[in-house]
Amino acid sequence: MSETAGMQLPGSQTTLFEHALQLHQQAPGEPLPRDGEPYPDDALHRRWPQPKAPKDRRLAGKDAALVLDAHFARTSALPSELVGAFRDIYVPIHPNEHIASAAERANRRRVRETGRWLVRHGTDRCSVTVGLALVAAVGTVDDIPLIQTIGLLSDHFGPLAAHALERLPRGTDALLWLADRVTGWGRVYVVEALCRLDDPVARPWLLRRACDGDFLNAYFVGSVAQTAGLHEALAEPIVDDEITDHTGRLLLVMTYSQGMGTTLSRYPHAEAVLAAHLRHLERLGPSASRYCIAAWLASSLGEHGDAGSIGPVQRWQPYRDDYLALLERDDWCEVARDALTARDPGIVRLVETVSGRQLRAFADRPTPGGEWRTPGMPTLRQ
Repeated sequence: MSETAGMQLPGSQTTLFEHALQLHQQAPGEPLPRDGEPYPDDALHRRWPQPKAPKDRRLAGKDAALVLDAHFARTSALPSELVGAFRDIYVPIHPNEHIASAAERANRRRVRETGRWLVRHGTDRCSVTVGLALVAAVGTVDDIPLIQTIGLLSDHFGPLAAHALERLPRGTDALLWLADRVTGWGRVYVVEALCRLDDPVARPWLLRRACDGDFLNAYFVGSVAQTAGLHEALAEPIVDDEITDHTGRLLLVMTYSQGMGTTLSRYPHAEAVLAAHLRHLERLGPSASRYCIAAWLASSLGEHGDAGSIGPVQRWQPYRDDYLALLERDDWCEVARDALTARDPGIVRLVETVSGRQLRAFADRPTPGGEWRTPGMPTLRQ
């Protein structure tokens, strides 16, 4: 099929795909800086009034589907003719039944080629989004690299990229590749897709790397714990340090996840996982990051924690006491002091936020800023 250029929109003619690819090549194993923003069409996108979603959300995507129906009804129409065709139309970024139905009504080969062309050559996010939706509907395993690359711009294209990969053979491996290279909302979409697939291949990754410390991890923390069989994995007498450290992050997220995902109070294996986490922490010994997690958990499980996420604090008192006991051990205190001297960012944030005078490791020691920020801040000991 010809790639003859059609309507040219004003502004940058750098394709979004090429933009993502160039940034990815600078650090192939890392997420794109700032999720790839600003996109090449940013100035145009901000200058052009963006159509709002219809009040009846069931109609979202219907106008875009009508454009596609008219396009595919003309057998001689080229993919490039769709450039700019969605400029004044609301285009949903999530999987959409109207666009998917339009793809199913047309010739699959033609739909696939059109979707590929729009993703690869589109210079505005609306046409690229429609192209990705077409690829998600009729794509093949040959499209995995295309989907992964545009999916790196994950805040906008993450929902459809995750949906597309989830539907394909070898989708788990493709999603795992993308999961290590996206953050924020993009990570939410990809991890949720991995949990829906419930493929044993993904469980080692889910046990070790799903939570990256972002606040949005709260949306998938319960699904990760359930899909990965967290309580069963921790029941083993020995687990590696990655699982132990990741478990601490999972537990901490559950202490503030009300309104987003599974809270600690509603997690059915909370007590077993807390006890196992403590057991494995004691076996592995201290590190700066473990000290931070233990301190944050001790604070979050007390009266200054989020009541909507933890419920009655009395339920957690035995575990809180055990975390505090670890924090008061000489070897744990020494590691924490060394980390503060080295200005470890996690330790610095801890002592600037949680009352350091309640932590034996830092008693009578000033923070790097000079003064303890104790008024109004949570304390570990009550």
